[in-house]
Amino acid sequence: MSTGELLNIEPLELKFPFELRKQIACSLQLSNKTDSYVAFKVKTTNPKKYCVRPNTGIVLPRSTCDVTVTMQAQKEAPADMQCKDKFLLQSVIAHDGAAVKDITPEMFSKEAGHVVEECKLRVIYVAPPQPPSPVPEGSEEGGSPRGSVSDNGHISGSESVTATRTLGESHEKPTEAKALIAKLTEEKNAAIHQNNKLRQELELLRREASKSQGGVSFMLVMLIGLIGIILGYIMKKA
Repeated sequence: MSTGELLNIEPLELKFPFELRKQIACSLQLSNKTDSYVAFKVKTTNPKKYCVRPNTGIVLPRSTCDVTVTMQAQKEAPADMQCKDKFLLQSVIAHDGAAVKDITPEMFSKEAGHVVEECKLRVIYVAPPQPPSPVPEGSEEGGSPRGSVSDNGHISGSESVTATRTLGESHEKPTEAKALIAKLTEEKNAAIHQNNKLRQELELLRREASKSQGGVSFMLVMLIGLIGIILGYIMKKA
């Protein structure tokens, strides 16, 4: 911090986190140590490279004023990240009630007999802040921890959940298969029962047919067709 008679200046070094093709800003705070109005002016050795807002102004008695220095986007990095640019901040007592419109270049002229306080400021490039390292997969905040297999072969974490689900599904599938088999068995038994009933009826028909030889051939044809249909139904269900 500058310990001049008029203004305290903080900081005395303009530190820019240098990045190519990006505008970078740095702030200064000017504190008026007196009971008078103080006018200031900021100059630089490289005016095309920097934008100073405000570059002239009035600091009220016992008050502060912020100055923002913006470095234009640069296409090339300087050698060894060293910068030779400098700033000069001049301050002078102004009349009471002075405003920015009242500031003139002659106010900062030592030849005109004005007492001008000066403070030189250096420009320093610093490394830009590093982005946070990526969070490893599976350790995100609020995320479920990834499972792992320990030395004794036990499953932990989400893998245990997956294993539980797989085991549950494996239990569900045999249950469905058993239900299907039971249904088919029931239908097969019903078909066999129906077949036995038809055989009994066939036997009765055969006995009746023996009484009348003329109708034997017709009855046999009918029975053979009926048996074929029943057997086909049984084979399809099985």
